[in-house]
Amino acid sequence: MRLSCLLAPLLLACMTPAHAFCGFFVGKADAGLFNEASQVILVRDGNHTVISMLNDYKGQPAAFALVVPVPEVLQRGQINVGDRRIFQRLDSYSAPRLAEYHDEDPCARREYEMMSRKDLALPAAAGVMDAARRNRALGVTVEAAYTVGEYDIVILSAKQSDGLETWLVENGYRIPAGASRALKPYVRQQMKFFVAKVNIKERAKTGLTYLRPLQFAFESEKFMLPLRLGMVNARGPQDLIAFVLTRNGRVEATNYRTVKLPANMEVPLFVRDEFDRFYKALFAQQAQRERQSVVFTEYFWDMSWCDPCAADPLNPEELRQAGVPWAEPTNGSAPKVMVTRLHVRYTPATFPEDLMFQETGDRENFQTRYVLHHAWNGDENACPEAKIYFEAVRKREQLQATTLASITGWELADIRKRMGILAKPEAKWWERLWK
Repeated sequence: MRLSCLLAPLLLACMTPAHAFCGFFVGKADAGLFNEASQVILVRDGNHTVISMLNDYKGQPAAFALVVPVPEVLQRGQINVGDRRIFQRLDSYSAPRLAEYHDEDPCARREYEMMSRKDLALPAAAGVMDAARRNRALGVTVEAAYTVGEYDIVILSAKQSDGLETWLVENGYRIPAGASRALKPYVRQQMKFFVAKVNIKERAKTGLTYLRPLQFAFESEKFMLPLRLGMVNARGPQDLIAFVLTRNGRVEATNYRTVKLPANMEVPLFVRDEFDRFYKALFAQQAQRERQSVVFTEYFWDMSWCDPCAADPLNPEELRQAGVPWAEPTNGSAPKVMVTRLHVRYTPATFPEDLMFQETGDRENFQTRYVLHHAWNGDENACPEAKIYFEAVRKREQLQATTLASITGWELADIRKRMGILAKPEAKWWERLWK
């Protein structure tokens, strides 16, 4: 019998959403946000290059013209008309995203920890451990967390079945009493544990009206992308989003600075209903600060998995359509394809040269992800822990407001007003004298 069949009765539901693993995606910012945006897929393997170009052309198709420098005379077999759905798939997979989490009841957690100390003889300090220390104490390691289809997935390893059972209960999974007995044989075999729960995910359609993309395959020692010809008829700044697919590591520009956008920050709850506006403001603010002269990294990941996924990774057939020559799966496993999402806002003055690239040895994952954090909707006087908890929530909200103002350029007073919080009064000069 398969392991999944044995564990299915144990993992019935997510009772109380836990901060670390019960979040789900509630929005994405796709390339369609940017009116003057071009999209490019650039595949590089040694000196083999495949470029697929999807432009923001608006007008009669008969009037369309595209001029692309290539290093050799292209034969008919080196030119192809591609499928724009591949761009949509890459865009969806790597798009800046919004995640949502809900705080648990601080009083219920206190009661559970008191019960755990009594029944499981846990040390008295266990209730105040942070998540990492708590996991170590239970002998549980979170090996990976990602989204597949309609499920949020975590992969766990464990040193003891009792610790694994405790971890599952503390993280909101309803399991029958004595589950550790069923888990013990698999812990002894050093197996990993695939833990899933349902994810409510919205897949917004892009509604793009671009012409089908043209694809070019060629060999060149230069790893580059031409920009200058596209500026000839440009009216103001333009946006370019490049999905760069390679075998080994993150891709960066060699003739311009490459920087990561601010990411993994908590933002106020009202951003949920206007995530597109938020991300456009964030990008505009960062581009202005850098004087529209840098290449921004929006995403970097190994496409054979994700942690978590805003959309499923591309399958081998989709990767082949994108021009990946090593897309055939090996021994039944997914091909190793690294995707770097780069975003450039440029003018002829700020980007006088074509983009030159290199594949680095950097394999540290990165995503432009922003977090909504719902506070527990309970009584501040319900228990001693609740008072401490709500004081932390108020500090958290102040930090969310200042963070949002910093990364978007929005007025801090307006943000605080929309959040329904008051600005912290400025300290008098003499209040700081003897502190």
